[in-house]
Amino acid sequence: MKRLLRILLIVFVVGAIVIQFFRPEKNLGTSTPDHIFEKEQIPENVKTILKNACMDCHSDQTNYLWYHNIVPVAWMINDHIVEGKDELNFSEWGQLDTFDKIGALEEICREVERKKMPIKAYVQMHKEARLTEEQVAALCAWTEKLSEELIGAE
Repeated sequence: MKRLLRILLIVFVVGAIVIQFFRPEKNLGTSTPDHIFEKEQIPENVKTILKNACMDCHSDQTNYLWYHNIVPVAWMINDHIVEGKDELNFSEWGQLDTFDKIGALEEICREVERKKMPIKAYVQMHKEARLTEEQVAALCAWTEKLSEELIGAE
């Protein structure tokens, strides 16, 4: 019995070491002229909210922490990033048409008001991403203002 436990422990340790070599590619793109920060006039308070609560998963520039290098955490983080960028990638903002931008802005406000974004797992590890009611109100006011500007420019 002890021998079986020792073999299982060795297999587990070796397996844990081996999987460390199968990490996903990191999301470390460079800022482009299409990035929302380059395309839109954004108040500093809203820019800070977006940086702290949105950009890691919704842009091509993720700020990785030490534990993001450990598999299987790295796989989970990568899945969140891929899913987030599929929904909205702020690095590609300039490539969206006006109606897609307005839809994205409405969705941003709706998701933060419902406390669906940022996701709970992210907020647990990034306390600065926890949005106050004032931050939610500021973000929604900005999305509404930008939507109106986009409609007016059309």
